[in-house]
Amino acid sequence: MGRGVSRRNVLMGGTALVGLGTSAVPNLGFPLLESDEVLVPFTDFPSDFNPNPRSGVRYLDTRKIKNFITPSDQFFTVQHYGRPSIDPTKYRLRISGLVEKPLELSLHNLRQRQRSVHIVGFECSGNSPRRINPLVGNARWSGVSLRGLLQESGIKAHATEVIFWGADKGTEEVSHGGTKAKVDQPFGRSLAVADAMRSEVLVVYEMNGEPLSPEQGAPVRLIVPGWYGVANVKWLTHIHVQDRRFMGKFMAREYVTLRGLQSSEGIVWNETSVSRIQLKSMVARVTRRGRRCKILGFVLNDGTPLSSVEVRINEGPWRPATIDRSSTAYSWKLFTYYWENAPRGEHRILSRVIDAYGRVQPEEKDLELKKTRWENNAQFTRTVMIA
Repeated sequence: MGRGVSRRNVLMGGTALVGLGTSAVPNLGFPLLESDEVLVPFTDFPSDFNPNPRSGVRYLDTRKIKNFITPSDQFFTVQHYGRPSIDPTKYRLRISGLVEKPLELSLHNLRQRQRSVHIVGFECSGNSPRRINPLVGNARWSGVSLRGLLQESGIKAHATEVIFWGADKGTEEVSHGGTKAKVDQPFGRSLAVADAMRSEVLVVYEMNGEPLSPEQGAPVRLIVPGWYGVANVKWLTHIHVQDRRFMGKFMAREYVTLRGLQSSEGIVWNETSVSRIQLKSMVARVTRRGRRCKILGFVLNDGTPLSSVEVRINEGPWRPATIDRSSTAYSWKLFTYYWENAPRGEHRILSRVIDAYGRVQPEEKDLELKKTRWENNAQFTRTVMIA
């Protein structure tokens, strides 16, 4: 692992911890500062920088990551239509559409089914280095397999799409064919049937061994490992199966990435709905003991095995970092690199990740043809001052 992480080692990490108690969750991460160790300040943002400028949104200050598992009250939260309040004793999850047996399940009904647990890390697709990428977290999610629920309901062979609606609603003005209408819409996202039937996709009722909080979608939410946060519908109340594409606001009009692709005939502009997490790494903290610096950071991706994580200082060569052995396919991957004999002055530090298929985290110039802010996974330069 000291030379990056091999495909085999990542696969050995596993993705599920079925049936384990809270005490089984690894409490690993960035260790606390030792007595003779000092924090090296970043100089790429103001000293009075506030990562939480908006009310109703919780950011994770990535400079202060301490644990492999993000505490529930620190995990990022955003919402689009406000935060609904749902009485768990009256809660019902409906499954309708192209199924042989429509279901209506209480929270108690869900808890009676076979329990699955996955450690999953993800970020908002609008995460940005401008605020040190704070819309991120890694947690232990407990619930039931979505595939099991769809199989229980008897999903029909000609079904192609599964829609997930939350209890949060808003009024939207929709324009089609020259006519406009204002309609009340719940937040909705969808998955192709093949994606919905992946064994690791969960209908979740617990986070880090405790019932979901209202901020995290209580009493029930969706978790789609390897996908951006927008796919993980909170306050989930309705699952609907159909035979055509779902083109709701948050699939077709918002959370759409516009990217230009070079071709022999010029640039082809392609619009895609935000889905799988793009390959990304970031340096989060630097500490120093004497002239030896410890560089710590995290990786996010879609679950594809990794080949390596590398760190570059100033214009020097790329050097392999070490990935924490507790990492699993869908967790974030914490990494460490030791910088020996660090000279005084200001320095540039960069990280990049490479997956098992040879895909490399892009440089900023590689994303010049991406015209939307979603899925910003460019290599992120940090600057530090060594005293």
